[in-house]
Amino acid sequence: MSKKIIFLVIFGLAGYSKAQDKAEQALSKFGQNYPQEKIHLFFNKNSYTAGENLWFKSFVFDGYNSSSISTTLFVELYDSNKTLIDKKLIPLLNGEGSGSILLPEKLKEDIYYVRAYTAWMSNFSEDFQSVRPIAVYNALSPEKLVKDTVSPWTASVYPESGTFIEGINTKFAVRMQSKGMTPSDWSGYVIETDKPDTPLVTFKGFDQNTGLFNLTPKLGKKYQVVIQDKEGKKQNIDLPEAMHSGINLQVVSNSDAVNYTLKANNLSQGSSYYRVIGSINSQLVYKARINKISNETSYSIPADKLVNGILQLTVFDDKENVILQRLCFVQPKLLKIEKPSIQSLSLNHAPREKNSFDIAKDPDHTNYTVAVIDSETESSEEDQSLLSTLWLTGDITSRIIKPAQYFTKNNNADALDALLISEKWKRFDWTTIISDKFTPIKYKPESYISYKGKVNVQGKPAPNVDLNLIFDTSNNGTKLYQVKTDNDGMFTLNNLVFEGSMKFSYQLNSEQKTPAESSVFFQPNYTFIPYRNNLPVNGFKLVPRLKDETPPLEAVRAATTKNMQKIINERITDIEEVKLKGQKKNSTKKLNEELSSPLFKSADEQIFDFVNTNNQASTNILQWLQGRVAGLQIQFQGGSYTASLRGSKIGIYLDEMQVDADQVNSISVSDIAMVKVIKGYFAGGFGGGNGAIAIYTRRGGSSGSVTDPKKPTKLKQITLNGYDKEEPFNNLIYTDESLKTIPGDTRSVLYWNPYLEVQPKEPTSVEFFNNDDAKNYRVIIIGFDKNNETPLYYNEIVQ
Repeated sequence: MSKKIIFLVIFGLAGYSKAQDKAEQALSKFGQNYPQEKIHLFFNKNSYTAGENLWFKSFVFDGYNSSSISTTLFVELYDSNKTLIDKKLIPLLNGEGSGSILLPEKLKEDIYYVRAYTAWMSNFSEDFQSVRPIAVYNALSPEKLVKDTVSPWTASVYPESGTFIEGINTKFAVRMQSKGMTPSDWSGYVIETDKPDTPLVTFKGFDQNTGLFNLTPKLGKKYQVVIQDKEGKKQNIDLPEAMHSGINLQVVSNSDAVNYTLKANNLSQGSSYYRVIGSINSQLVYKARINKISNETSYSIPADKLVNGILQLTVFDDKENVILQRLCFVQPKLLKIEKPSIQSLSLNHAPREKNSFDIAKDPDHTNYTVAVIDSETESSEEDQSLLSTLWLTGDITSRIIKPAQYFTKNNNADALDALLISEKWKRFDWTTIISDKFTPIKYKPESYISYKGKVNVQGKPAPNVDLNLIFDTSNNGTKLYQVKTDNDGMFTLNNLVFEGSMKFSYQLNSEQKTPAESSVFFQPNYTFIPYRNNLPVNGFKLVPRLKDETPPLEAVRAATTKNMQKIINERITDIEEVKLKGQKKNSTKKLNEELSSPLFKSADEQIFDFVNTNNQASTNILQWLQGRVAGLQIQFQGGSYTASLRGSKIGIYLDEMQVDADQVNSISVSDIAMVKVIKGYFAGGFGGGNGAIAIYTRRGGSSGSVTDPKKPTKLKQITLNGYDKEEPFNNLIYTDESLKTIPGDTRSVLYWNPYLEVQPKEPTSVEFFNNDDAKNYRVIIIGFDKNNETPLYYNEIVQ
C-alpha cells in the first residue's frame, strides 16, 4: 500500500454500493500482499573503456515510494552472450545503495549489460528487473561498435482502448520498433485500400517511438496506414475492420482532471450496467457505476486528488468481465518534482581551477547524489532518468527509446499519451487475480545479510548447545558472543552489515568438548539468481575495425585520464596536505572501524564522535542524546532511565556488553570515545535486538581502542563474506601545484558523490576542479523527500 495518500473518488449513477466487488477485493489483496519494487541505476558515465571502473548509484522504489522492503541489491555484469562477468552484493539504506564494478582490461569492445534486482523482485517477471546496456570501448579489439542504422524498422497501430467502431471518431497510436535505431523523422497518412492515392488523414511522428492520428470509420471500408521515413522506406499497415457495434473508451489527461467518455454505437442490451475502476500502482483510486452509456457524457477524475503516475482505467460489464482498458499519465504537464536551489555558483574556466556551488539548506533531505560532468559528455540520465524509471519504464516492459524525454521541462504530453495507448498494464492480469491465482512467494526479503549455521559434534548435529563466537577486532581487542543451537543443531546470524570478509574463531561452551570433536558449517541465506530472459535489444552492432583506425574520442579521453590518474595515485601519497585532509575527513569513520566489531555495524546508524569533534556533554550521556536522534526517547521513571526508539525499547551497551541504563550514569563524559545509536535490527542483538545505544570508552589509546589481550589458542577459524567494497572515486583536487604539471587531464566526470551528506543548518557545498578543456558543466543532483515521497531532481548545464 502506498505511503502517499491517494484519494478514492467514487462516482455513482443510481447509487454505487460501498461493498467491494470481486475486482476490488482482488486488487486490494494484490496491492497489500504483492508490492512491486523497481530499480533505477544512475551511472557515473554513459559509456566506458575497458580497464575503467564503473560507478553506480541505485534507487529502489516500492511503486512511487522509496522501498523499505529490500535491504540488499544484487548487481551483475553480463557480456552480449549472457556470460556472467562479475557480480556485486550491495546494501540498501532507505532504498538507496551504491557500488562499483571494475571492467577488465581484456574486455573486447561491445555492449555489456548491468542487471540489478532484489530477492523480492525475483518472485515476479524478470521483465521488471533493471537490465541496462552499456557501451565498453577497447581500441585493441578487432571489432568496433557502431549504431545500428541498417536493421529495418517496423510499425504497429493501436486503437484507443482496443476498439474500432463504425461512426465513432477513434484515436490511434503508431508505435515504432527496431532491433537497431528507429527513425526520428518520419510521417504517415491513412487511405482507403481501394483509393490508395487519396489520403484521408496525414500526421507526423512525435519522436522515435510514437505518432498519433484520429479516424472515423465507415462500415465495410478497409483502411491502411502508410508510414514513411526521410530515407523513403515505407510500410503499409492494415487497420482492423470497423465493428458494427461496441464501446470505445476515450481519455484526456490534463492538469486539472482525467476526463473519460464511454462511446457506443448500435449497442445491444448485453450488460445492464458497467463498472469503471481506476488504479495507480495496484491501488484503487477511482470507481464508478454507469447504468447507461451516453456518447455526450464525460466523467471527470480530479487530478489534484491523485499522484503523478500511470493511471489504469478498466471497464467491466455486469458479469465482471474486462471489456476495455486504457493507460494514461496523471498530470503530464504538472510533474511534482522538488528542485534544489543552487547558490553561490563560482566558476573558473581556466584549466584545473576550482569551481564551487552550494545547495540551499533543506531539512527534508539527509543526503544527495551529485555528479558534475563535462557538458560534452553524455550522461546516463539523458536516455533513462530517475523520473522516467519511477513513472514509466519501471512498469512498462517494452523497449522505449530515450524515455527520459517524456519528463523534461518541455515534454510532449501527446507523445507520452500515444505511448501509453500502445501499452498494456503487465504488473497483474485482472482475470488471474480475480480468480485468486496469485504468484507463489519463493524469495522473501531478508534484513541485510544472514547466515545459517550448523554445529556438529563427532559428526552429528549438536542440539541446544551454546556456541562461543570470538571476534578479533585487532584495534578493539577480542569480543565474545554466544549463540544457542536449536533442536537440529542449527542457528542463524541475522542482520549482518559489513564489507569484505569477517573472520572469527569459535568453540563450544563446554569443557567436555574439544575443538577437534566439533565443527561449524555456514551457508548464506541469500543467493544470486540466474537470469533466464533474453538480453534486451541495444541499438548497436559490431563491425570490423580498420587498420590504424582512430578510436572514438571518448575512448581516447578515457585512456588519457587513466594514465594521468595512475601517475597521480603514485605521487599523491607523498603530498602530506592531501593526505591529512583525507584523514580528517574520514576520522570518525576510522574511529568507528577501530571500536566497533562487525556485529555492531549497521547501515542505519548514527555516530557521535567525542575524539575528533567538539561534542561535549555536561549531563548524563543518555540525557545528552535526547533530541539529537530522531525517534529516540530517554525517560526517567522509578529512579532509573529507560531508552526507546520509535516506541520500542532498545538495549544499552557499554563496550558492546549489554548493561542496565543505571550503569552508564557514573561514566564521565571525558572517558567516552564514541556513542552509536543503531536503528532497527543488528547482529549483535542475537535474538533480534531492535536497535541499540552503544557507548565506547577511551581505554588504551587516544582513539579509545582497548589493549589487545592474549588471543585464544587452539580455536578454529572461519570467514564469512559480506557486502562488496566500493572502490573510492577520486574527485581530483589540485591543492598542490605539482599536480598541475601532469599532462592529460581529460576527465569527463569532474565530481561524483553518491552520498553527499546534507548540512542541516547551512548550505551543502560542492567543490570540483576543471579538466584541461571543459567550459560548461552538467550538474545532476538527485534526492528523495521521504516525508512526502517526492523526487528531488536537478539536471542542467551551468556555464
